[in-house]
Amino acid sequence: MSKIIGIDLGTTNSVVSVMQGGDPVVITTAEGSRLCPSVVGFTKSGERLVGQTAKRQAVINPENTVSSIKRFMGRHFDEVATERKMVPYEVISGPAKDAQVRIPAT
Repeated sequence: MSKIIGIDLGTTNSVVSVMQGGDPVVITTAEGSRLCPSVVGFTKSGERLVGQTAKRQAVINPENTVSSIKRFMGRHFDEVATERKMVPYEVISGPAKDAQVRIPAT
């Protein structure tokens, strides 16, 4: 039987649930929370971090930590000039002139 997953991608937090026995069940984070910060971080060694762990390390690694990404999704680069100034990570113009995030190579 196929699995069904639901994702509520929020600007600040996200929630993921699966169907079990006909009922939705929210998946908790490693910390036991039902909410997961909508943050992804990349360490200098190339490790990927998500959620609360990524949010905590953003203070010392802001240029490699992506948050508030929904403001760029589905938008052209030239539409987000104001928003680009509000984030510490680099937003570039992709091949289709869409807004993309560039994470420096590690």
